Amino acid sequence: MWRSKRTAIALASLNNWIIHQLDVNNAFLHGELQEDVYMIVPPGVTPRKPNQVCKLIKSLYGLKQASRRWYERLTSFLLQHNYKQASSDHSLFIKSTPTSFTLLLVYVDDVIISGNSMAEIQTMKTALHTTFKIKDLGQLKYFLGIEVTHSKLGITLCQRKYFLDLLEDAGLLDSKPVSTPSDPSCKLHQDSSLPYHDIPSYRRLVGR
Repeated sequence: MWRSKRTAIALASLNNWIIHQLDVNNAFLHGELQEDVYMIVPPGVTPRKPNQVCKLIKSLYGLKQASRRWYERLTSFLLQHNYKQASSDHSLFIKSTPTSFTLLLVYVDDVIISGNSMAEIQTMKTALHTTFKIKDLGQLKYFLGIEVTHSKLGITLCQRKYFLDLLEDAGLLDSKPVSTPSDPSCKLHQDSSLPYHDIPSYRRLVGR
């Protein structure tokens, strides 16, 4: 995904293509469930009979199936509109005609659309909005932690904001920079102290 994203931006810069960003509203709610999924009656709703549960018709955020069902529906939609899915990266879709070339890169509910024809891009935006309801964010400026700056010389990528947010979350924003952030002679050993108090925060920081 990261390689495809950088390649898409590089192509747009080299060929002076249009490159815009879209956001799909409530993306996971567009997924159609293919199996029976039940949930406890939510607070505030009084069931007619005791021990009743709700049977879901569509996906909800938090379901294991939600992202997969949304991706399957979006893929089907794009294939119907003559886009071809790249074999090397299934999040990349391409449409080529004698007069235009358009690529579409998907990351959950964030979409990059780029190409040499504004008419084709606008047609795709309209089709996506009609089916899924999208937010048109215009020219690509920020995507997955990377700031994108446009100029006459091309496109510049910067992760300054991402790193500042990471340092702030880790409580290290006021720390002094060093050339070697860790001691190479440090030996790992078993620690009998209590686990870190905020486990979700630790997992999030390690993942970033």
